[in-house]
Amino acid sequence: MPPDRQNDLHEVHTESGVMVAMRDGVRLSCDVYLPAKTGIPLDGTFPVLLQRTPYGKTRKDLVLEALFFTSHGYATVLQDCRARYESEGEFTKYTDEGEDGYDTMAWLAQQRWHGGKVGTYGLSYSAHTQAAAACLNPPNLGCMWLDSGGFSNAFLNACRNGGAFELRQLTWAYKEAVESREAYADPVVRTAIRSQNIFDWFKRLPWKKGHSPLQWTPDYEDYLLDIWARENFNDYWKQIGLCAEEYYDVFSDVPQVHMSAWYDPYSRTATDNYVALAGMKKGPVTLLMGPWTHGQRAVTHSGNVDLGGSAIIDNNLAEDFNHLRLRFFDRWLKEVDNGLEDDPPVKLFVMGGGSGRKNFQQRLDHGGQWRSEQEWPLARALNTSFYLQPNGGLAAEHPQGPNPPDEYLFDPERPVPTIGGNISSGEPVMAAGGFDQRESEEFFGAEQTFLPLGARPDVLVFQTTPLEGDVEVTGPVTVQLWISSSAVDTDFTAKLIDVYPPSTDYAEGYALNLTDGILRVKFRNSWERTELMTPGEVYNVEVGMLPISNRFLKGHRIRLDISSSNFPRFDVNGNTGENPGTSPARVTALNSVYHDENRASHVLLPVVPNP
Repeated sequence: MPPDRQNDLHEVHTESGVMVAMRDGVRLSCDVYLPAKTGIPLDGTFPVLLQRTPYGKTRKDLVLEALFFTSHGYATVLQDCRARYESEGEFTKYTDEGEDGYDTMAWLAQQRWHGGKVGTYGLSYSAHTQAAAACLNPPNLGCMWLDSGGFSNAFLNACRNGGAFELRQLTWAYKEAVESREAYADPVVRTAIRSQNIFDWFKRLPWKKGHSPLQWTPDYEDYLLDIWARENFNDYWKQIGLCAEEYYDVFSDVPQVHMSAWYDPYSRTATDNYVALAGMKKGPVTLLMGPWTHGQRAVTHSGNVDLGGSAIIDNNLAEDFNHLRLRFFDRWLKEVDNGLEDDPPVKLFVMGGGSGRKNFQQRLDHGGQWRSEQEWPLARALNTSFYLQPNGGLAAEHPQGPNPPDEYLFDPERPVPTIGGNISSGEPVMAAGGFDQRESEEFFGAEQTFLPLGARPDVLVFQTTPLEGDVEVTGPVTVQLWISSSAVDTDFTAKLIDVYPPSTDYAEGYALNLTDGILRVKFRNSWERTELMTPGEVYNVEVGMLPISNRFLKGHRIRLDISSSNFPRFDVNGNTGENPGTSPARVTALNSVYHDENRASHVLLPVVPNP
């Protein structure tokens, strides 16, 4: 498209605090941005853009987006979600967003400036609100840009994960309670909440009703403790707002972008939604996967790893993110013939290929590049088994002989600390992205010896010999383990790592985390019902990991770490069979991983052949 010309842009008129009634009478507050001239809204109708947010519709970045789109000829509406900021009602996370979104679009259809179709957009929770509304198929929904959210299944990804609970839900609840209506209305409540030391509270889990950092905001405490206690997949988790896959048949068939990133907690949500909906809908349905942490599409680094100047959207995929989305909305809401539908349906960033040096910001130069694809997962990727070997090896050869298992003691009072990963809203307790897998003072729970995680006796390390050539791994990753335990239940965690060789900048090398996963073993056969183990009996289990795209360079090693905790990313299993969200009981477990010729534990990597 030709560059914007200032004379083509509209002025913007804003109507603030417009109250819109939902079906139950609760009113939600909207700010309406309309194209204008000399301060007066223009006559006529316009395509409409809607963002529904719990983070405050007057937040500067959201306002700037609205001004941008409105200046380009859209009526843009920002709405505070139920019970947030200027909106009425009681707070219930996720589960009211379907009906509230549908009702808001019905109200939009009645406005004089409504041009017939509504496009939705927004990051994270604002993507959840879009998917929730789409499950009800609003008649005037025209297209969607879901950025890092829109739960495919919150039980399996980003709320619970492999049966464990993602503790970023705790940090999110605490931070939003600080910004809650109750906190703003009562200075005593505000002072009490803000005075809490969240690090101390993470040392005292599980939280109890009336005895948590959320006790002054009962709505937030109730929803968190309720969702933490629900450890089985049931009708609760199948609700609109939590499980789009239950509603794929009726999910809106409109043009839609599912966007996420390799260090984002919603990478599986985006790819799962894309795979299912691209096969069912005319759409078109497209997928965009970057290398960022949650929402950080304009910075080149993820954690302590730099992906290079090409990693960001700005001046790579478009002038900037607003213009990237503008092209999408112009095509599907204004019917501008800009060739968008001719673009390949999948755009992804393949990480790796950098110099491996330390850049001027003291980050590892990991590098990478964008690539277009026709499908996901990639048809040409070969699912390749890398088998766990005796003495910490990892190889394509099937293990031979009756090798003894590797054993370790898993003490829930001394969990393996989280060092990066697919995290959002975890600050200040946990950090997202890629890091050298070494304990340091910046990571909660790290021990002051500050040694590599691989040196811990409760972390099993399996790695290849130095690679003889580059190996690209792009797609979903799974681990098949044969395990046993002295306990009736325990967790097994897996982490895929790109091991850099020693260099001038990194004399001990650099162990870069790429993706991870967890399985609470009592869910090995079903998410609906639990089955405790018989101590000492051997079981075959699968640990699912989040999708990834990474090029392991010649001389690097592919490494798989196996353990039984990753805290505070996930809640810690007490090994008793009880839910650690409701029970503080904990016992130490002796856990074993088998890698003999009859029980060949392995990681399944989607290897893309070199061109």
